[in-house]
Amino acid sequence: MRWEDFRTSDNVEDRRGEGGGGGGFGFPGGGAGGLGIGTVVILCIIGWVTGINPAILIGGAEQMTRPRAPQEQQGQPQPDRRTGAPTDQSGKFAAAILGNTEDVWKTVLPNQTGKQYTPTTMVLYTGGTRSGCGQARAAMGPFYCPLDKKVYLDTTFFKEMEQKFHVKGDFAYAYVIAHEVGHHVQDVLGILPKVQQKQQQVGERESNALSVRVELMADCLAGVWAKNSNDRFNSLEPGDIEEAMQAASAIGDDKLQKQSQGYVVPDSFTHGSSAQRMRWFQTGYRSGQTQSCDTFRASQL
Repeated sequence: MRWEDFRTSDNVEDRRGEGGGGGGFGFPGGGAGGLGIGTVVILCIIGWVTGINPAILIGGAEQMTRPRAPQEQQGQPQPDRRTGAPTDQSGKFAAAILGNTEDVWKTVLPNQTGKQYTPTTMVLYTGGTRSGCGQARAAMGPFYCPLDKKVYLDTTFFKEMEQKFHVKGDFAYAYVIAHEVGHHVQDVLGILPKVQQKQQQVGERESNALSVRVELMADCLAGVWAKNSNDRFNSLEPGDIEEAMQAASAIGDDKLQKQSQGYVVPDSFTHGSSAQRMRWFQTGYRSGQTQSCDTFRASQL
């Protein structure tokens, strides 16, 4: 991927070097809401590669909507944080991909939907940090928090992708970032609040099904970004799309469940199967149109 010439985003908050971020997931009594440790580990694995905070997976709406404690509201003393484009290689890569998503979506979104694009902020951290959705830990992987409108990324994640899931390549890593930015696009379009409200009104099975549609839509929006970025900046190189397909295949719910527990439970899917994730990324990439990503009206995922 030809990312070196991308404009680097200034919407980067660099918290690396601040330490572990304190706490754990913040479960009452040190437990996990009654879930066994095996379940917690599975959820952390799923969250690590699919872009959702495992504390949200475990705690559900309570984690997303609970009032902040007084010390969280008023803020504890925070160290000075670097803002603007980082200067190290992994930081520069993340800031360049974020900058390119900004350049693409600020044109594509109003042209295709009539909505103006307001950029997200990317928080780079190591070990752990606090987010508007609760504690962020490296084991969670990248995720988007709709409460503070920020993407969280531990920059060691890409090395972990290669070592644990044998997924590598700059476009595979860019796809991960673009997926999280896709969640922000959903937020800008007003989709996430509606889905979260609906999830509070239905049972677990229906809530999981809604989550799958949200995640597949984010995959599709990552494809829309890739198509429009390539059309405008000639950013893709041979093999890049294959890298994204490899990443999408590696993080399907079916493959993750098979690896972690030896069997697959489709009703518990929250992000979609490998085949679905690949198909929806390709849908967005082939069309380049945001409208093609309406997974909520699709009769078949």
